[in-house]
Amino acid sequence: MASFKEWPSFLMVFLFALFAQYCCTRIDDDGCNNHKGNSQHRCVPKVNYRHKEKEVLDQILGPGSYDARIRPSGVNGTGDSPCIVYVNMLVRSISRIDDYKMEYSVQLTFREQWMDERLKFNDYNGKMKYLTLTEANRVWMPDLFFSNEKEGHFHNIIMPNVYIRIFPNGLVLYSIRISLTLSCPMNLKLYPLDRQTCSLRMVSYGWTTDDLVFLWKEGDPVQVVKNLHLPRFTLEKFLTDYCNSKTNTGEYSCLKVDLLFKREFSYYLIQIYIPCCMLVIVSWVSFWLDQSAVPARVSLGVTTLLTMATQTSGINASLPPVSYTKAIDVWTGVCLTFVFGALLEFALVNYASRSDTHRDDMSKKCDLERTVSMDVGDYEDGPNSFNMKPLMRPELMMSRDKMSQIIHQTPPMEKNSCWKSWMSKFPTRSKRIDVISRILFPMVFAMFNMSYWSTYLFREGVDEDK
Repeated sequence: MASFKEWPSFLMVFLFALFAQYCCTRIDDDGCNNHKGNSQHRCVPKVNYRHKEKEVLDQILGPGSYDARIRPSGVNGTGDSPCIVYVNMLVRSISRIDDYKMEYSVQLTFREQWMDERLKFNDYNGKMKYLTLTEANRVWMPDLFFSNEKEGHFHNIIMPNVYIRIFPNGLVLYSIRISLTLSCPMNLKLYPLDRQTCSLRMVSYGWTTDDLVFLWKEGDPVQVVKNLHLPRFTLEKFLTDYCNSKTNTGEYSCLKVDLLFKREFSYYLIQIYIPCCMLVIVSWVSFWLDQSAVPARVSLGVTTLLTMATQTSGINASLPPVSYTKAIDVWTGVCLTFVFGALLEFALVNYASRSDTHRDDMSKKCDLERTVSMDVGDYEDGPNSFNMKPLMRPELMMSRDKMSQIIHQTPPMEKNSCWKSWMSKFPTRSKRIDVISRILFPMVFAMFNMSYWSTYLFREGVDEDK
């Protein structure tokens, strides 16, 4: 047993142990680890994994360990098989589809994934999930390009919208936000009742299929934002496919996305079809005006004709000059023909009116000459001449004009009796032409509408089934 003099030393040791335990507890609260083993306490400081990321990046991307000019090994870990790159994308917006230039603009997030065994690293028991880079030239990159691109640019506000993630197993994920203007050859035969297919093609520029192969990522490789809205089109569906191209230098891997757009017809119905119908109907008003109202009928016909011509030129100004006839060309051409026909109808009415007037004047002149000649003959006979009595009673005698009408009268036809009785209400030819035009023009225009809509709507349904 310790003597009384040794108690202060034991007391000091005891107090020192309590102080050490207190310090270890405080350090553990500030970030140190408290390990218990064999009734002993250890304090180990936390690892700074951000500092470890720098060490790992310097280790795997160092000048002596990695060369970005060499492509990764294939599936079997050797250079005999090609490097497989999986592609997927998110379509963020489609700003415009230009019919005249035959192009469309799209903004998308483009992603590529591939394995590079040279970039494997220690994940420190799952503490380091992946490494992030913002410089694409630090690692090997697939030489993909968009073959139908006209213009394109990256987004650098506020920072460049690009990143590269390197996972512990060597998987590399490359993501970038880009805006592209791509060509879209269109077939406008059914315009504006048409559907257009615009493609997005991605091809390897220098690596052949022996070294690099592009594949679509399994499980929804193309995504479209839910609130995608186009002013005059609707995105019906999209299809992914492969389009490998062969040239003199080899075969190159190719991917494509076909975007199927349907044109919204309501805009064209309000802006083109209804106004054209109204112009055609307005041109028919001249049929109901009096044939002597020459200024009114001429002004109405010329105004509607010029308005229709302006409408047609405005439609064609927004479309490319193509060698085939479009559906809108058929419509505007027929409407223009009806308006022009109404103007020609007045020219015919005016000619018929002047002809009728001239015929009436000639008839009156002949009647006057006949009357004068009869009066002169009676005067030459003299007042003392002997007048022969007629062999027939006066009430049975018939005038010469009436006898001529009976001789030249044709027997009535039963089939056309109703038509002739109705037409007899309009004695002049000019009036008859106006009356016939009031019926004929609307009937022909209605028949044209039936054939037009049945033809083009049916062809639109056939194209949709394809």
